[in-house]
Amino acid sequence: MALVVFSSEQQRLTGEASAEVSARNYRDLVAELLARYPRLDADEMARMALVLDGVIIHDPLLEEIPA
Repeated sequence: MALVVFSSEQQRLTGEASAEVSARNYRDLVAELLARYPRLDADEMARMALVLDGVIIHDPLLEEIPA
């Protein structure tokens, strides 16, 4: 499971500070979050950077997420 930490703006839309997801790549992670939190913006989520184990990935669309 991966832990997603929401920005303060995203927390207003999700009502939560973080969420655990079972996705194995960034595309599936975004899909899972959008299904769970329909108020999140799909286009914005697709343009976001990913921080994975402390490394910022600016174009994470195909990035694999380790278990």
